[in-house]
Amino acid sequence: MKSMDGLESVLSRGVDSIYPSRNLLLEKLRRQKLRIYNGIDPTSTSIHLGHSIILRKLAQFQKLGHKIILVFGDFTGMVGDPSGKDTQRKPLTRRQVLENSSSYKSLVGKILDFKKNPPEIFFNSNWWDKVKAPEILEMLSHFTVQQLLERDMFQERIEKRRPIAASEFLYPILQGYDSVAIDTDVEIGGTDQTFNMLVGREFMKIKEKKEKFVITIPLLEGTDGRKMSKSFGNTIDLNEEPNQMFGKIMSIKDDLIVKYFTLLTDVGLDEISKIEESLKNSTINPRDAKINLALEIVKIYHGESEAKNAQNEFERVFQEGGVPETKKVGSKTGKIKALDLIMNLEMASSRSEAKRLIEQGGVKSNGEKIVNPNQLIDVEIGTIVQIGKLKAVEIMRS
Repeated sequence: MKSMDGLESVLSRGVDSIYPSRNLLLEKLRRQKLRIYNGIDPTSTSIHLGHSIILRKLAQFQKLGHKIILVFGDFTGMVGDPSGKDTQRKPLTRRQVLENSSSYKSLVGKILDFKKNPPEIFFNSNWWDKVKAPEILEMLSHFTVQQLLERDMFQERIEKRRPIAASEFLYPILQGYDSVAIDTDVEIGGTDQTFNMLVGREFMKIKEKKEKFVITIPLLEGTDGRKMSKSFGNTIDLNEEPNQMFGKIMSIKDDLIVKYFTLLTDVGLDEISKIEESLKNSTINPRDAKINLALEIVKIYHGESEAKNAQNEFERVFQEGGVPETKKVGSKTGKIKALDLIMNLEMASSRSEAKRLIEQGGVKSNGEKIVNPNQLIDVEIGTIVQIGKLKAVEIMRS
């Protein structure tokens, strides 16, 4: 009975929708072990907490003995998923996609177990590089233009008279066929992937006469309250240093505290309900709730000791008026654009994040605030570059 209750919890906490129904999937999961997959287009070198929600859900199924499958979209990544985009995503080269995916296994390994019941990993170029034109035409014959145009973002682009690339238009079919290629039983993805995953479900009915289940997971807001995305520069990455991860979590909006606890931690739902009630009644300071939240999340990725150290450093800097520990980093000297300097020093995970930090006044060089990403900084040995109150770098000879 315990395992059944546990299974029901897996299908409810952190789950938005299940197609065709939760009860049908529950019955099947109780009868047999299933092949459960998630597709990842490696559009950057890092994975953020928004991605971790899906990976944590996969880990729960993995512990119950189900086979987890990861499909890296080295082919589809070159096309560019239009999901959630009001303009065309810049296509990546095969080399860029493979370089990005090279770091993914170690990051995914922070959540999935690669020793006991390890996940299977595929690259979808394995089958797409072999597909012939007649096969593609046969696939296309199962779908209509009207069906593909139903996507919200396509409707928005048409309304705004923005172009839709033919490759974007066909992306759901490309992703959908991955389900057939790996013969999956269940696909898990964010709510922004619902259309693509349902196309894969239709493909499985057509090609394999098989019922594929789809589980959609809520999207996570980033540090600025918008959808967590590299494009917005608002991510909290799994490979962030403990102090930086702790500080970013402390910066989220108060109304996200409960959502973060629910989707990103193992804290029990009863305890989360108490936290929610305390926040509503103002019997707990949101800052104190965030400290507990940051401790829980940093502990998952860096261990309890590092999480506690990060808390101590945060309190020292913010509550006692201290300055962040300074890390010595080798760099070229001379005049360097602020944006390039931040990226060279690896003080931001993307150019968009670096630009946002500069424009919001979060960057200083030798105590002087920098607000223009193109401003030339006179970089010398001993120059101190600081971001916010949690990260500082001293330039040394490279």
